[in-house]
Amino acid sequence: MCNFPTIKDAADVAIDTMLSGIQVSRVELLDEVQVRAVNIANGKNLPEVPTLMFEFIGTEAYSHEQTQIVQRIVSEHNGSDFVFTEDPEAKKELWKIRKEALWACFAMEPNFEAMISDVCVPLSNLAELISRSKQELDASSLVCTVIAHAGDGNFHTVILFDPNEEEHRREAERLNQFMVYTALSMEGTCTGEHGVGTGKMKYLEKELGIEALQTMKRIKTALDPNNIMNPGKLIPPHVCF
Repeated sequence: MCNFPTIKDAADVAIDTMLSGIQVSRVELLDEVQVRAVNIANGKNLPEVPTLMFEFIGTEAYSHEQTQIVQRIVSEHNGSDFVFTEDPEAKKELWKIRKEALWACFAMEPNFEAMISDVCVPLSNLAELISRSKQELDASSLVCTVIAHAGDGNFHTVILFDPNEEEHRREAERLNQFMVYTALSMEGTCTGEHGVGTGKMKYLEKELGIEALQTMKRIKTALDPNNIMNPGKLIPPHVCF
């Protein structure tokens, strides 16, 4: 685990690490707001700055070698406070920070709900996507955290809002849309993990084009002529053939 002065520094390290060919099983990025949530929820005293978490795989000698290479990459991007552990219990404690990230957010706003969104771009565009999205999220009146599976270009945000305030909901939707359009402008996709469902149908035509959606609709109709399998999801209702 290591810390950075800016989220772009952290994202650049994740990109350089993956492009170097190092065998890393996990690379997770948390922004300073998410780290603050962890501190509040768990009574920790972690530095509230953008943070990267790595998990290395392979033999003991190989993992140590890879760790040293990553430390060098980290130092080239203003990183500090590199913490390394092999002890199973200590590893579990470190990863607990990431696994409980969502629930930690509610420690900042216990009565709010979370709009959770994700987008994905080619790895080379991840730093720019996160930097531009982070500027918009920080400028918002809502509390927003950034979490990224930085090794595969997938980036999540948790947007906390009061469900009783329509203005809050509109602002959460606006931030979500900003992230999606930014990702699409960088050859990305409107969702990397969470799926399209009903919430992101409206972005598919911009991402894939009407011809692709019409082809998908034909396949769906051929396999499910009675439209009983997940009706009303994925393909926008205006698409016909």
